[in-house]
Amino acid sequence: MEAGKPAWLEALDKQRFFVSCSVHENARKKEKNICCLDCCTAICAHCLRSHHGHRLVQIRRYVYHDVVRLQDLDELIDCSSVQSYTINSSKVIFLKKRPQSRQFKGSGNICTSCDRTLQEPYVHCSLECKVDYISREGKDFSPYLRTCRSLQLNPELITAPEADAGGDDGNETTRSTVVQGEDDAMCSSDSENFSMPYVSFIRKKRSGLPCHCSRSANRTSHDGIAASSSRRKGIPQRSPLC
Repeated sequence: MEAGKPAWLEALDKQRFFVSCSVHENARKKEKNICCLDCCTAICAHCLRSHHGHRLVQIRRYVYHDVVRLQDLDELIDCSSVQSYTINSSKVIFLKKRPQSRQFKGSGNICTSCDRTLQEPYVHCSLECKVDYISREGKDFSPYLRTCRSLQLNPELITAPEADAGGDDGNETTRSTVVQGEDDAMCSSDSENFSMPYVSFIRKKRSGLPCHCSRSANRTSHDGIAASSSRRKGIPQRSPLC
């Protein structure tokens, strides 16, 4: 019997991640960055107690795109033909299509769904592109799916909300945008375009600040000289007569 598209694949494609959790509106770290594959829904870190023992996948973000660790997805579906990238020393795969605005001139394969230029031997640029290809060709999903009864979050990848009570909410997203891709041409250009305006803005702000360092130093030196000159000298000691 042929197997169709599983519900958890539909959830990874349709669920909205990195939006505020309506159940924990007043809590910190309330972004939905976890997908429960058994409930087929997006949850935040505060919802974990209600999904104990379920198969869970952490969703990361790179330049406004949702990504998942290759190690986690490979437990669920064959990802050998999907191009992976490296983020924070972990290989990840994009969840959604990323149509290319202009064709990259060079050797390589073309994505089967969105015509993005890829490295060999990859033929899909995202999980969605591979799923669309299987559905479009009328193929059975069974050869691609893998049996996975347990999939838990790595404690090192997600921090408990209580432990981050005094932290900055934007740190995780900022770190996740620093990507070193296997496709150096595309990943390096994306990272440069994302970071350069911020760097130039900081430089402009710094250059516009008035500099009072030299005046403060001069004022300190003058005050020191005035203080030393105002001190009373002791009675001079004459040398003994020979």
